Amino acid sequence: MGVANFEKTACRTPKGKRLLKKSGGILCEGNRLKAYRFIQKFNNKFGLRWLLRKFNICPNAYYNYLKNRKADYHRQKDEIKNSIREIYHSHGGVDGYRTVHAYLIRKGYDISYLTVHKYMNTEMQLFSISRKKKPAYEHGIAHRVYENKLNQDFHANAINQKWCTDFTYLFLTDGSKRYNCTIIDLHDRSVIASITDKSITADLAKRTLEKAIHSQPGIELGKLLLHSDQGSQYTSKEFTEFCEKLGIEQSMSKAGYPYDNAPMERYFNTLKNDLIYQHYYRTEDELYTAVEEFAYVQYNHVRPHSYNNYKTPYEARHGVT
Repeated sequence: MGVANFEKTACRTPKGKRLLKKSGGILCEGNRLKAYRFIQKFNNKFGLRWLLRKFNICPNAYYNYLKNRKADYHRQKDEIKNSIREIYHSHGGVDGYRTVHAYLIRKGYDISYLTVHKYMNTEMQLFSISRKKKPAYEHGIAHRVYENKLNQDFHANAINQKWCTDFTYLFLTDGSKRYNCTIIDLHDRSVIASITDKSITADLAKRTLEKAIHSQPGIELGKLLLHSDQGSQYTSKEFTEFCEKLGIEQSMSKAGYPYDNAPMERYFNTLKNDLIYQHYYRTEDELYTAVEEFAYVQYNHVRPHSYNNYKTPYEARHGVT
């Protein structure tokens, strides 16, 4: 195959010597696929016809390789786009390119964030649904307000070390409101407890906390920090005394600063975009069941979370790989 001539030509430059180390092995191996790839990469350096002669490759064979490689590329691209479309529409159009990327990796595709972004936003015109703003609630008289001990440190080194809680509104088809109270563990963003009811009360906050505690056998309440906003439900005598009796330390966001409780804001945005805005709920049972299934099944066990390096909360909590 003219290895000596190839060496003589390649060694004229330092870069050519480096190329020789790669090409020499290919010449000796007789690996046709490696030769094709080498020629495609370095044909501008040495010239296509010269390389084809040195590798003893027919031009038609090389051009067929390029044609088939291009066809394979487009075939794989179409397959990935179909998967993106399936993921996007099956989730109601709420997933952005980062979440879609996580699902594609789980399906076994080797693809980058930027490529998914290009396919979705530029070529397919698929964009994540924008989120609606949360309306203000009416605030009652506070019995006791606690300082912001969490101070936007949303990382927890251990399970059941830091919990966040909040309320959000939900609607039935007749326009009547229902209220959901949820508690999330900052260690892995697991939903620990979720209850939906007709009224936004201290009792609902208390029942949600009781449910959370009962779901965590062996929890050390004296080491737990519970963060909330300054809603009257959390500052009420009923709730603050309940926490104090259990030895739970309370922390509260600064008034008017929703980012102090950002993980809860994110969860409720996800709940509404992935579930509530996609369906109609005529009865309380339909709504309550759907919210619980989303929290404990879809969110905890199925949906990858960026905080957990795109593991689900369950996988992160239990060390599942």
